[in-house]
Amino acid sequence: MTFVWPHLLWALLALPLLIGLYLWLLHRRKKATLRFASLAIVREAQGGGPGWRRHVPPALLLLSLGALIVASARPMAVVTLPLQQETIILAMDVSGSMRATDVQPDRLTAAQEAAKSFLTELPRSVRVGVVSFAGTAAVVQPPTQSREDVVAAIDRFQLQRGTAIGSGIVLSLATIFPDAGIDLSQITGQRNMPLGPNDKPKQDFVPVAPGSYASAAVILLTDGQRTTGPDPIDAAKMAADRGVKVYSVGIGTKEGETIGFEGWSMRVRLDEETLKNIANLTRAEYFYAGTANDLKKVYQSLSSRLMVEKKETEVSSLFAALGALMMVLAATLSVWWFGRVM
Repeated sequence: MTFVWPHLLWALLALPLLIGLYLWLLHRRKKATLRFASLAIVREAQGGGPGWRRHVPPALLLLSLGALIVASARPMAVVTLPLQQETIILAMDVSGSMRATDVQPDRLTAAQEAAKSFLTELPRSVRVGVVSFAGTAAVVQPPTQSREDVVAAIDRFQLQRGTAIGSGIVLSLATIFPDAGIDLSQITGQRNMPLGPNDKPKQDFVPVAPGSYASAAVILLTDGQRTTGPDPIDAAKMAADRGVKVYSVGIGTKEGETIGFEGWSMRVRLDEETLKNIANLTRAEYFYAGTANDLKKVYQSLSSRLMVEKKETEVSSLFAALGALMMVLAATLSVWWFGRVM
């Protein structure tokens, strides 16, 4: 726990002084009682005595003051809060290497099944979009709350050549921010059209803190290295400047292998370093899935991470409420037991 105004905690040093004052008052009262001429009269006057009950209200009052002092210092604590994700983009690799069978029954099928299982974990209020990428990237399903449409889009994947990880990230950002004027010329190969007479010029972009955009996130799944398209690190920096977290998932063999298809072959190796850098730059996480079961566990973990977040939050109100409650309780017990407040 941290404090915004920690210097106010020095006031807690007054509590031992109050305890000492209370003990001194008890001792003084005892000495005054002993001045009676007859001890029998004292015993008769004291009767059974309030015993331990006499100390409860002052103790509660003391704890109340301590809680209020802590509240005045504005304590900050890391708490788990529900995260209101509105949009999640699944950016999935559909390059030819996804036909490899080291992840049973093959990488693509395992990725499709895990993604569809992931959908069942999400609240219906969350919109899900799908971006596929190989040599280029395409939006195969714009963000929607219809899980049936998303599943149908995932089932339509067609394997292609090339791996443009950066294209998948950039197109995911353009899908999240359709009106931000993100340059897609590196992906589509087309130049941006000049502004028309009724078009408004783009406003200057102002970067935000990485990971600060809580309304959307990207889940990037790939099994290889970038072979074409924009640099994935540059694309990750674009996401970081917009506050969007990119959770990266690596699937397949870390060591790499050679796969063949229709007379051609290629060497496939998972570029974990790049995927880790993408996640770190955007304040997200990297996950490795070496098997179909691992991949399902990754998506289960992601569903929980995307629905809640740990955030440093001021908890002054909790300490203030606790202090007020103990103060009221101290006064109530004092009136109930002794007919007076303290």
